[in-house]
Amino acid sequence: MGFRKTNLFLALTISLIAAFSASAADKPVKVNFWHIGTAATDKGYYQGVADAFMKANPNVTIEMTILENEAFKSKLTTVMQSGNPPDIFHSWGGGVLAEYAKAGLLRDITKFTKGTAWGKSMAPGVWDIYAYNGKQYGAPFDMGAITFWYNKDLLAKVGYTSFPAEWSDFLNLVKKLKAAGIVPIALGGGDKWPAMHMWTYLAARVGGKEVLVNAAQGKGKGFNDPAFVKAGEMLVELVKLGAFQDGFLGATYPDEAALVGNGVAAMELMGQWAPNVQVDSSVSKKGIGDSLAAAPVPAVAKGKGKVTDVVGGGNGMAVGKNAPDAAVEFLKFLTNVENNAEYARVAGIIPTVKGAEVGIPSNNGKMVKQIVDKTEFFQLYLDQFFSPAVGGAVNDAVQTILAGTATPAQACKAIQSTFEMEQ
Repeated sequence: MGFRKTNLFLALTISLIAAFSASAADKPVKVNFWHIGTAATDKGYYQGVADAFMKANPNVTIEMTILENEAFKSKLTTVMQSGNPPDIFHSWGGGVLAEYAKAGLLRDITKFTKGTAWGKSMAPGVWDIYAYNGKQYGAPFDMGAITFWYNKDLLAKVGYTSFPAEWSDFLNLVKKLKAAGIVPIALGGGDKWPAMHMWTYLAARVGGKEVLVNAAQGKGKGFNDPAFVKAGEMLVELVKLGAFQDGFLGATYPDEAALVGNGVAAMELMGQWAPNVQVDSSVSKKGIGDSLAAAPVPAVAKGKGKVTDVVGGGNGMAVGKNAPDAAVEFLKFLTNVENNAEYARVAGIIPTVKGAEVGIPSNNGKMVKQIVDKTEFFQLYLDQFFSPAVGGAVNDAVQTILAGTATPAQACKAIQSTFEMEQ
């Protein structure tokens, strides 16, 4: 789909208000912009946005570098080590962005976001993925969420016309599904990371955002916090209830998706990509169609977390330390409602800007967007938020809990030990 120029020119009149003084506007400015959108649709989108911005700001030149994912990571590491980062570059936020911020490699753009229209255009939780120590260093444009994807028809068979809002009721649903001969939850335990999301969510619901923030910052008891242990105990309870399919410990993620896509399992806890994978993994190659719906992980009684707290991930842009104001203005333009909606249309992303859901082509994507827009706390996937060693330790530990080869307390201790070795 081509770039919608009408929307762009409408956006220009709104976002490009005398950002620079008359004298500054005449001074030539170059902005180095690195992205990983190698597909034709992505290339066309980014080029269209850059061209529109440069037309409105003739003094600004956007120099674009397009790199494949792994090549991008390698080249970015090199330029970061040299202390000369690009002005605007792709970022997944979280721990890596925090390390760059601590090293003084990013520009603090808080004054452009705090209390401004731009800052209010997205949920606080998604902004925080691109912040460190109370300062903003980038902006998200695509942020999905891990949610329960469930089969409405299978839930209706056991008397549920809506998804449970409380964990106790969720356990009751699991029991009823099991009794009816329906697999309650599909889980690709052999791939480890699908189970990691469930453990993360349960810890967040029990201990609130503080427990995850403390673990990341090495404060308090870290991963030995009772909330993490309790989350492990809740996983053990699910195993004892027979919540997962037979052989779940050796199953892959495609196996998990196939169970839901073929109407065998009632639900899975997975990201916004789940509906497409369910379709591809189903025998009919159609999935379960309109029977599919998304819901947040239920609240836990007496838990400190909110049902609006989200675990997920996505994409955004970080701002290099030497970036001129024009680079920040370009980032604002890139993430305005019109352009964010356009990217949703051409690339199928979950846009972060409120109102940009008009560009989401599927109802499934719109359901995820509604959940993301309500979040005040957003936790990036733990195996992406932490270093590869710690992320791997989390995945391994959760699998030992499910397999019964380690107690929840022992598994949490193993994660904390790995974390401490890296400090």
